[in-house]
Amino acid sequence: MSSKPNPVGIPAHLDDVTAQWLTQIMQPRYPGIVVEGMEQVFLRNSHTTKYQVKLVLNDVGKAAGIPDNVCLKANWALFDSQGICRLEARFYEDFRRHVAFPAPRSYFEAWDPRSDSGQGLVVMEDLSIEGGHFGISTDHMGVEQAARAIASLARIHGAFWDSPVLHAADWLPVSMATPVDTQQLTMMYGFAEQNHAKPDYQAFLPGWIKGDLSRLHGVYNALIDFAQTKEQGPWCLVHGDSHQGNSYVRPDGERVWLDWQLVRKGRPIRDFTYFVLGALTIEERRAHDRELLRHYRRCLVETGALGVPDDDTLWEYYRRWPPYAMQAWIANMDEWGQKGMHIVERIFVAGEDLGTVAALGVQF
Repeated sequence: MSSKPNPVGIPAHLDDVTAQWLTQIMQPRYPGIVVEGMEQVFLRNSHTTKYQVKLVLNDVGKAAGIPDNVCLKANWALFDSQGICRLEARFYEDFRRHVAFPAPRSYFEAWDPRSDSGQGLVVMEDLSIEGGHFGISTDHMGVEQAARAIASLARIHGAFWDSPVLHAADWLPVSMATPVDTQQLTMMYGFAEQNHAKPDYQAFLPGWIKGDLSRLHGVYNALIDFAQTKEQGPWCLVHGDSHQGNSYVRPDGERVWLDWQLVRKGRPIRDFTYFVLGALTIEERRAHDRELLRHYRRCLVETGALGVPDDDTLWEYYRRWPPYAMQAWIANMDEWGQKGMHIVERIFVAGEDLGTVAALGVQF
């Protein structure tokens, strides 16, 4: 299904990312292309590298529809990325390039075939020059915009719903059955401990975890068991990290989803729950989550998806999925770019409202 990884390697260091290298790695897909010049516009190095550049392309590159301004996405930050850059590159190669989809446009993808390397490259559109709005965790979205975002998630899930293309992607991790998911809390536990100890967090954390963060392991393991053995329904493509900070609203109002580094073969309630619990205020979520879940299911069915679980079943799944968001956000450090304390509060309050711990069969 995929093309073979490009024989021209991806440099380990940003100093080696040049117009000549970009020419060489792109020529197998675009014979005759020459990148005659490349100028840095903006560089952000965090978990991954987002390198916005302005290109000077020859006529072959222009005819291929590659814009002058692009963003190179890879791991030049020398961060232990657990293979997420290679995963994202393969998503764009195998899925995004072939369908109309609420994700950025990509013009080239490559990845390192070595099993010990997680390096991958995506040459994608530079959204920052389009005039839209990048999502920020502190934005107040509101119920109406949340409903539109949920509809875009339904498009993602419906696009490869129980699809042979999805099932043929043997490189694609299965949700909650891959170490990046199952060991995520363990890997990030030190950061969670830092936030858990803060008085502002202690002020809203529920009693079962307030004095003993380690209890989250038991709750999270119960979710893993539920997802692996009890959750039913057809498989779909799951974004895996669907908070509003990983989205962008184009000037025409379309919301597209960014950072496909935790893309999975999974079941859709993971994305729905993760998004809703973080995007809505506590009051909004309490008043509208059932309605939004019904809206989501209608949108999913409208894509042609068959065998979608009924509203009541989806609600029971939704009740059990908050621990994924709990462990992800309590380990979030504000300096990484998305402020998270208010989201952590929303998530843990939702867990209490929904009876999540009891629903997963955990007793303390």
